[in-house]
Amino acid sequence: QVQLAESGGGLVQPGGSLRLSCAASGIIFRANVMGWYRQAPGKERELVATIKNSGTTNYAGSVKGRFTISRDNDKNAVFLEMNSLKTEDTAVYYCNGNNPYSGVNYWGKGTLVTVSS
Repeated sequence: QVQLAESGGGLVQPGGSLRLSCAASGIIFRANVMGWYRQAPGKERELVATIKNSGTTNYAGSVKGRFTISRDNDKNAVFLEMNSLKTEDTAVYYCNGNNPYSGVNYWGKGTLVTVSS
């Protein structure tokens, strides 16, 4: 059974930091491009960052320089370090695993990040 379990969300003031974690099970972790997406109220889900098994990363322009994605293949985990948070970063953040060989996408249930004073 595939499971992506996010943790680390919460309430933070503007300018603050949070670290999201995603623990994966039931997938061949190294075969997947791992990523974080987010969905703000009333908006569509959007890409935040992805990381390949090689370590190659890709970021949305709105978070580049503030967020850092990383992965630990030994622990089947992916992380998102978020710094200099802004109110517009408020959203539910979803962990994603994409297997480019099978085309299958896996999603976590999401963790809420609220940036507010």
